Amino acid sequence: MKVIAYAGWKNCVMLENKEIELVVTADVGPRVIRFGFKGSRNFFREMDGQTGRTGGDTWLIYGGHRLWHAPEQTGRTDYPDNESVRHEWNGRTLKLVPPLEKTTGIQKEMEITLDPDKNRVRVNHRLINRNLWDIRLSVWALSVMDRSGRAVVPQEPYFSHGPGHLLPIRPIALWEYTKMGDPRWTWGSKYIQLRQDPEAKVSQKIGVLNRQGWAAYVLGGEVFIKKFPFRKDGEYPDYNTNTQIYTDANILEVETLGPLTTLAPGEQAEHWEEWSLHKADIPADEAGIERIVGPLL
Repeated sequence: MKVIAYAGWKNCVMLENKEIELVVTADVGPRVIRFGFKGSRNFFREMDGQTGRTGGDTWLIYGGHRLWHAPEQTGRTDYPDNESVRHEWNGRTLKLVPPLEKTTGIQKEMEITLDPDKNRVRVNHRLINRNLWDIRLSVWALSVMDRSGRAVVPQEPYFSHGPGHLLPIRPIALWEYTKMGDPRWTWGSKYIQLRQDPEAKVSQKIGVLNRQGWAAYVLGGEVFIKKFPFRKDGEYPDYNTNTQIYTDANILEVETLGPLTTLAPGEQAEHWEEWSLHKADIPADEAGIERIVGPLL
């Protein structure tokens, strides 16, 4: 771990091992603003005109990976996180604590543990209720991926219609601006894929209940995989979806959510993700995805 300047911010924290590195902002956010192989591309988008900025009352995406709380509501979810972040390092885990959200009473915390020997990172997201009353929310982890890649989300296993296979197994939520015929979508029998197109004119988004517990982003000859828990007894936001994929001309977001939880004063909710990076050419055909991504999981 070391404190560095990065992308115009004077105070950022870098974690690195022999092959991969990540950079977290401490002047704002926090954002995991960089994640990639050493000397290679950043898998996360850095937003033009926003990097290096601090202060102000307007929420800025900045790019990178962030922590929100769901369901989404303007003025609550997008609380401006433009102030400095306290960070603690215990020799293994980096803990980041931004200021308390004054208008929501929510305290956010993020803990990041980089494996010293493998291309693997565990990110734990925590929301603490500092109000004097109960609140209901879901922990929401959002990764803003760089442009021109492709998201891959697994479908539920296929079984022929018959005894034991009579009930639905997966909700899919559509937003008002979702067009299922948009050419960026590929609706396969084993995977749903969404391509990021810098020339796109409209946004797209879906949410799914993902019992498989993983999603991937393919960029060039590299692939980012995030794993996350699925709670069978959990109720999730947005028509019971725990994985959401959004894209526009600037970004593609790979988002995961924890179950909706009612927090009494002082209680907390947590949701973790495990990230890994791999050098692999992932084709768009489903047989190729299964052949290469399967062993990486």
